[in-house]
Amino acid sequence: MNGRISALLELGSGFNPEFTGRQNVFFNGKLLGLNKKEIEKKFDEIVAFADIGSFLDQPVKTYSSGMFVRLAFAVSTIIEPDILIVDDGSPDGTAQQVKHLQIEFDQNLHILERKGKLGLGTAYIAGFKKCLKEGYQYIFEMDADFSHNPEDLVHLYQAAKDEKYDLVVGSRYIKGVNVVNWSIYRVLLSYFASMYVRLVSRMPIMDATAGFKCYHRSVLETINLDEIRFIGYAFQIEMKFKAWRAGFHIKEIPIIFTDRTRGESKMSTGIIQEALFGVLQMKISSWFKKSPKKIGKS
Repeated sequence: MNGRISALLELGSGFNPEFTGRQNVFFNGKLLGLNKKEIEKKFDEIVAFADIGSFLDQPVKTYSSGMFVRLAFAVSTIIEPDILIVDDGSPDGTAQQVKHLQIEFDQNLHILERKGKLGLGTAYIAGFKKCLKEGYQYIFEMDADFSHNPEDLVHLYQAAKDEKYDLVVGSRYIKGVNVVNWSIYRVLLSYFASMYVRLVSRMPIMDATAGFKCYHRSVLETINLDEIRFIGYAFQIEMKFKAWRAGFHIKEIPIIFTDRTRGESKMSTGIIQEALFGVLQMKISSWFKKSPKKIGKS
């Protein structure tokens, strides 16, 4: 797996109508996280796919809708994303659906199957280990039910790659409360959980339970993944806490979280108790255990 992750952007969302098609290819490519050399390498392929002839050097505002869509689609497909799905025997047939799609996307779609319900945290850890083994520099985690907007992947990536942050968090609470379709109970539970974590741990993160993140591989290499204790939502807290204690640079960027329209939340009394008492245990344990030495970026 040697690709990169790509956001599912609205076609042409980064196009400037005053720029030519050629200029917009480079402009939009940079928004997708590519550097100039990478875009130049793919440029002839983009032009051939778009097939708009001499209009490539005309302002985009002069294009017909068909020409606009062809160029936008040509740019959006230059990134070949690798997607890893970890499945614990889901009864909804997730594994079967993924295997069916692998016929079409055999080089970029991957599945890691495990037997039994082993917990959210262990699923992420299994995925992290596979990504590290395959040599990825930036590893994302997100909800795949569209609670997390795929467009925000680009913003997380840019903060990590261009601004050199080690861990970037898509935050619901860095600018007010940005949650859609949650009950007031869920909003208060989540908001005050993060407040509780900040109070106990002294970790300066507004959305401590957030699950939309971009890690540089050095963070996951530094943290001993085999020592992660939590398997529920407290896993998200523990990972941030260990990264913060190790001295990594962390940034929160604002996102809008929209509750799922299908399926059910896995929130339970046990998960709440794990977070409530586990945070105390985590903080107390940190007093007696030295934080791992930060691994530098390669």
